[in-house]
Amino acid sequence: MERPHPDPQAVREENRKLRYLRFLVDLALREIRAGRYTHEEALRVVENVRTQALKLFPGKETAFEVIYRPRFQRVISETFSLH
Repeated sequence: MERPHPDPQAVREENRKLRYLRFLVDLALREIRAGRYTHEEALRVVENVRTQALKLFPGKETAFEVIYRPRFQRVISETFSLH
């Protein structure tokens, strides 16, 4: 059975949203590492990025928790010496 070809415009839009999310995550991680936030502010930044991620990709809460949350937790732990 032949699979339908995805709509090229939809694929471009999905890729654009993914690049934007990666940009937001990388920027937030860089700013947290740089010590620009208190611990509480850093936690709020993570939640703000999560909110934006879910606006871009509704229903993908689990993906955020599996892919991005551990990265944020690691950087926050390292930055605020929470080992």
